[in-house]
Amino acid sequence: MLTALVLICSVAATPEIRDCGRHNATAVMRVPAEFANPVTCLMHGQAYLAQTSLGEELDENDRVRVICARIETVDASIRTLTVR
Repeated sequence: MLTALVLICSVAATPEIRDCGRHNATAVMRVPAEFANPVTCLMHGQAYLAQTSLGEELDENDRVRVICARIETVDASIRTLTVR
């Protein structure tokens, strides 16, 4: 099973979005759901972010990257996104 990680990176720190990762993101959040399909994971990750205050507070210098990872590889200390 997969879970979606939502990474928020600064364009100043990571001009190329592909360089945005867990260790250089300004925020890393985990979507509180499990997915069997990578496409479903990505779509739900984006949609879930849009429903949060974090998604509404993004500015022009923020970039969003959604990564789908196997649940076993995700650290439990990563904060879970919560909908308002």
